[in-house]
Amino acid sequence: MVPTLMDFARDAVVTTLLLCAPPFIAALVTGLLVSVFQAATQINEMTLTFVPKLVAVFVTLIVMGPWMGQTITDYLTRLLTALPTLIG
Repeated sequence: MVPTLMDFARDAVVTTLLLCAPPFIAALVTGLLVSVFQAATQINEMTLTFVPKLVAVFVTLIVMGPWMGQTITDYLTRLLTALPTLIG
């Protein structure tokens, strides 16, 4: 079966969602934990959430970086390999 342009567009969206999910989930979980901590201690500092979220996202990108790089490389390899069939 020859891949179509729509197949690659769908794969691009799926790949984008897969690559965005780990940092978003890390920020979400960190924000939730900081919010629970703030509610328990009654510390209402708005800037308190930024540093832990930045650290969590940074650590997630370092840990998941090789997988993310391999995922985007695999997608681009499939796309560039099939490009002649898409054009012709």
